[in-house]
Amino acid sequence: MCPQVFLPSLAWQQRCAAGEELRAEAPGLEIQVEGAEGPEGSDHKTSQSIPEQLLERDELLHRLQKFLGLVNTNLHQLQIQGLSLGCSALLCNTELLDELEQCLMNWQTQITVVIEEQQSKKPQAPGPLAEIVFWQERASILSALSEQVKQPAVRRVLDVMGCSQSGTMRTLEATLAELHKYRVEADENLCFVSTLERHFMNLATGKSLAVVLETLPPLMSSLGTVWIISCHYNTSERMVPLMERIAWQLCERVRQTVRVQQLFTQRRDIAMALVWDAKQVLDQWKRSYFEMRADIEDLGRVRRWEFDRKRLFEHTDYMASVCQDLYNVLQVLQDFYNIFGLELKSVTGDPKRIDEVLSCVDGLVLPMQDLTFDPFSISKMTSWKTIMQEFDVTVKEIEGEGIHFIDQSFKKLRSSATAFDMLLKFKHLGTREAINSHLLRKFTDILAQYCKEVDTINEIFESNRDNPELILMEPPVAGAIRWARSLMHRIQKTILPFLKERDMMSCEEGQLVKKYTELALKLKEYQAQKYETWKGEVQSRLPLLLKNPLLQAHSPAKPQERSIRFSVNFATEIRQMVAETNDLVSMGYSVPDLVRNVALQEGKFMRYVDELQRLVSSFHMVMDSLSDVMFVMLAKHIKAVRKEVNFGCKTFNWKSLGIPEFISRGMQAVSKFESVVSQILKNEKDIEAKLQSLETANIIKFTMHSKSQELPGVKQFFERINQERVKTVSVLTRRYADIGPLITKIEHVILESSSGRAKCMAEYYKAWERRVLDSLIKMVLRNIHTFNTSLMGTTPLFQIDAILSAPKIVIQPLRNEIYWLIMQCVRDCVESSKHFVRWMHGTCLECLPQAVGGDDEMFTFNFYNDVCQQPQINDSAMTVSQNIQRILFSLERQLNHWKIYRPLWEKNKVIVNEKFAARKPSVVKYDEKLQYFACMRQELSQEPLFTEHHCIHLNLGPLAHTALEAAQAWMSSLGSFLNMSAKEDLFSLRDQLMV
Repeated sequence: MCPQVFLPSLAWQQRCAAGEELRAEAPGLEIQVEGAEGPEGSDHKTSQSIPEQLLERDELLHRLQKFLGLVNTNLHQLQIQGLSLGCSALLCNTELLDELEQCLMNWQTQITVVIEEQQSKKPQAPGPLAEIVFWQERASILSALSEQVKQPAVRRVLDVMGCSQSGTMRTLEATLAELHKYRVEADENLCFVSTLERHFMNLATGKSLAVVLETLPPLMSSLGTVWIISCHYNTSERMVPLMERIAWQLCERVRQTVRVQQLFTQRRDIAMALVWDAKQVLDQWKRSYFEMRADIEDLGRVRRWEFDRKRLFEHTDYMASVCQDLYNVLQVLQDFYNIFGLELKSVTGDPKRIDEVLSCVDGLVLPMQDLTFDPFSISKMTSWKTIMQEFDVTVKEIEGEGIHFIDQSFKKLRSSATAFDMLLKFKHLGTREAINSHLLRKFTDILAQYCKEVDTINEIFESNRDNPELILMEPPVAGAIRWARSLMHRIQKTILPFLKERDMMSCEEGQLVKKYTELALKLKEYQAQKYETWKGEVQSRLPLLLKNPLLQAHSPAKPQERSIRFSVNFATEIRQMVAETNDLVSMGYSVPDLVRNVALQEGKFMRYVDELQRLVSSFHMVMDSLSDVMFVMLAKHIKAVRKEVNFGCKTFNWKSLGIPEFISRGMQAVSKFESVVSQILKNEKDIEAKLQSLETANIIKFTMHSKSQELPGVKQFFERINQERVKTVSVLTRRYADIGPLITKIEHVILESSSGRAKCMAEYYKAWERRVLDSLIKMVLRNIHTFNTSLMGTTPLFQIDAILSAPKIVIQPLRNEIYWLIMQCVRDCVESSKHFVRWMHGTCLECLPQAVGGDDEMFTFNFYNDVCQQPQINDSAMTVSQNIQRILFSLERQLNHWKIYRPLWEKNKVIVNEKFAARKPSVVKYDEKLQYFACMRQELSQEPLFTEHHCIHLNLGPLAHTALEAAQAWMSSLGSFLNMSAKEDLFSLRDQLMV
């Protein structure tokens, strides 16, 4: 059987190509990740950074591709069955030689096909890494074929066929020689391009364009080395395609990194750095080429380094020019924003107009942000140039608008200093040359503005020199000096920078200095005058002010002992002098020793003032808390306190050494007096509490019953009220009896006696007795008013019965009796004041019972006569009387309804029925009579059994029951007469029947 050679299949070649494609896709992915960094990136390098994991992944993919090629190569080895016979024996076997001949022809065909396929193949991806993959694949396939030919079985077949002098053998040997040549070429080329692999990886997957920029010089140097050493990469046919791939990779990297539509949304400095790095990369590619060309020409021993420059640099040069255009656009934007910024707004005072100009500047990049084509494509060169031409035209228009705006704005400058600072800044800052040069010519306008400012400040000074503008709480002299210094600072701060830039000033310098000098002299004279005047006033006034007494007494036009007030007599002029001193010293002025000493003791004086103010305030607070009677009662204590306080009005001044001792004694006296008043007020509070309980006491106390509870009768209701009143009045009299001892305690606090008869407290006793009377009057009035409200309310308090007292319908108890019970309750409420005994004149002791007018019965003086004489109480009692009379009258009117049943009890039923029966009426007449009383009885059963009117629950049950019994009696009486008439008729009929 013929040996077979299994050469690499098409499927295997496709798998190798797949590895190349996978590797070629990786750079695109990584570049896309680079561009994913948004405009908020921190710097240019981090905006292109690639995660370290992605770089490791790319390296792994590259190594796997190589390993895959080796594995696939080993899977396709020659498989030839061995020949066990010797060479001479084989040559004699014609049939076997024919088969071997056929085998050689098959080998020839397969090797030729593989060589032709490899020669026709091209790298699958446009990048330089595809070149390495291409030579790896070719070297792998050709090496595999060469290794199979070297196997022992193959060599034996070739030796046998060589001995047979076969023509096929000679053809196969030529093919094998060609295979060896191509394999050596592939191995050599793979060796050289593999030295460039790391540089190619940096171009495709470098972290940033800076890495690419650093890679280009060593890459070009390596390419030069390959050009010099290599036997195959030393021709334009080999080197130019490789360098084209490198140029493509650079263009693709720049295109993926610089995305024009997103470029203007990033921070301007980051965008400019990005575009500049891209241009540097493209320029470095060309620059490195020419540097290598010069180095190779200097050697002079190798072929010239000269290739088709259009193929190598046409696209990169165009993309570099686009990057330069983009950089110029960003620079123009930066220049405009440098000019039309906050400085120009502050100078011109027209921010709205500047914002309008800036909106036009922002509109410059709108055509670039809305691009519908790739600006880096050389086929779109015309469209891109059109956009840039329109951009240049618009920039010139904005420059003209800006110059016009600056001309108008500098005619109405707001601040010459700010404008000058802005000019100096623009002098050293990169801006539009036309606008910058125009701005620098505005120095004359700024000098004119400064002259106007000096004139304005001079007018402000002249108009306000007598009344300068002061800061809140600022002393007038120091404030005036500060105001003058601020005016001086305003003109000085501006002129000093002017004088430093003498190269910008011309003939206006003399006039400018003259205006400044005149105003500066005025301001200095003004400050000196203010200081000297103040110094003279201090030396003459301060000694007199320090001799003022500590306190000052104030009395009204009609002086009264109670109305005298005290105030701290610390002159505000001293405080003002101290404030002036502190401010003037901080300004560098010297002050007189006296006022300096006072200023150094300012804390001590302020402490004295505060303590004196507390002393006066405490004294006034205690005095204001006294009533008129307390003022009379405490006259001795008040005199002692005022004696201590008066020392501050007569004895001590602000130069005295005993001020702390005076304040201490005064505070002790006031504190002692305050303690006495506090004890009095505490006892008065206890008395007020007892009187308050007296005012709010319920003398007429009753319980409101619910509808489910049975209401008491009238007598029972008022008996309960009387019982509760007795209990309440007993408690109140005990509380009233405690008032006298409490007042006696006050006497003990004031006079250290407990007699209850102190003469100085006579008015005090009288005042509290009037207060007791007022409380009793309020108590009685409130109780009568509450009782009247309850009587007129909608909730019944007691019940009465309606009964039949033939021939009348009456209420029980009777109307007069109910009226008397209610009014007696009101009288008892008023007479409850009899239990409160009056005090003896000029004391707080209760009066003892006394015989009056020779009566045996002892009389006790109480508050009853005073209470019952009050018009309000009499009016309230009269209101109760009128209301209860209206209620009772209304109840009687409601009982008139029952008069319709009067026939039941007004006539004698026996006599009336006997007369009716004597007329021998028919049964029908009897029936009519009976029906009449039956209907009346039915109406009675439907009548309500009670009615409510305000406080009274009227029980109609007894009346209804009596009326029903009367109707039943009438019916029974008529029935008896009907029975008698029927018996007579029945007996008469029986007699007739018997006959």
